[in-house]
Amino acid sequence: MDGRNIILVTGAAGFVGGHLIRRLRRDDGPVVGWHLPDAPPRDRHTIDWSAVDLLDQTAVITALDALRPSAIYHLAGSAHVADSWTHTRETFEGNVLATQHLLRALRLLRQSPRVLVTGSATVYAPSATPLTEQSPLRPSSPYGTSKLAQERLAAQACTEWQLPTLLVRAFNHIGPGQTPAYVASSIARQVTLIERGILPPVLRLGNLDPLRDLMDVRDTVEAYVQMMHSATPGLPYNVCRGQAIRIGALVDLFLARARVHVRIEQDPTKMRPSDVPFQCGSHDRLTQHTGWHPQIPLEQTVDDLLGWWRQQDATA
Repeated sequence: MDGRNIILVTGAAGFVGGHLIRRLRRDDGPVVGWHLPDAPPRDRHTIDWSAVDLLDQTAVITALDALRPSAIYHLAGSAHVADSWTHTRETFEGNVLATQHLLRALRLLRQSPRVLVTGSATVYAPSATPLTEQSPLRPSSPYGTSKLAQERLAAQACTEWQLPTLLVRAFNHIGPGQTPAYVASSIARQVTLIERGILPPVLRLGNLDPLRDLMDVRDTVEAYVQMMHSATPGLPYNVCRGQAIRIGALVDLFLARARVHVRIEQDPTKMRPSDVPFQCGSHDRLTQHTGWHPQIPLEQTVDDLLGWWRQQDATA
């Protein structure tokens, strides 16, 4: 491989990583994906894969020294907000320590690729209006706090080490391949099981009133690619659809496409008293700097997510 053209994706075996790899393979240049040693990718033939534990500083230095990538998409990390309350140490290790190891290794090796660091909109304080990059920051979970610390590390590497880091504040993204730990994929899976007669025709859900900015994951990875090309290092960018939908309206989109009649029952045990009632972002800065716009209608995302689950063994 010509190291000057290699693109590295950490966390490449994950949900977003899979979609990003498919997008990157449309362009010229080799792609290398890092995965955890104990979590091999399902499809080993799409790109070159390496097992690298980002919590092992020596392993990271050794792998980067051999690879010398020209661009890095850093997707690896802990991704679930609810789990962060019971797995706080793992959350901070996966999001903060792993990022520090990656950035420190680049500095020690005197490598300066553009590094896109995937942060989160959970760093923001609640707001009744669309969030901009200047909106107040006040994370309300260990996960959000870890993502803010991760972003600060990357920003510091840009200002003090002159490492061109690109700072993402990603809002909710959904689509084919997502685990049912997230609301849209959970609904799609339940509808599929109901269609197969495995579950009774009832969706048991929590609070249907919150409004969320939901975007197709394929639009998300396109934003990442455009950021890699033309975003300003050290400056945070919201990656979002820019529109909020009520969770109840999202459920209605799925039920309208179900092949059997499904009714809804609210389950008090699924209610979250700390649910933020509204979260929506503004992607004005991203659009101005890169020309990116979301392209995929939410209805298509729902169709594709349902279609994906209908092809899976949803009981697994």
